[in-house]
Amino acid sequence: MNSSTLESVKDVIAETLEIEDRGRIADPSTPLFGNLPELDSFAVLSLAAALEARFGIKIDDDDFSAELFESVGSIASFVDLHRPKADVAVA
Repeated sequence: MNSSTLESVKDVIAETLEIEDRGRIADPSTPLFGNLPELDSFAVLSLAAALEARFGIKIDDDDFSAELFESVGSIASFVDLHRPKADVAVA
């Protein structure tokens, strides 16, 4: 995962879950379940929708699981893997 994706993911998490103390999502290993009690099933759906909107990815039901949202780093890695690549002009 690249650091700009990680920072962007942290922004999405903070905005979506209305977390004022970004220190709670400080690094890639920050666990979401347990660490963020506001992450109920509705919040998880909201977070998935926000990730889709921000990064242009589609999170299918098959991809959508607690394992994906295990940590901030696992979300950033998923985004890096599924984010649409910029079109490269061929000369």
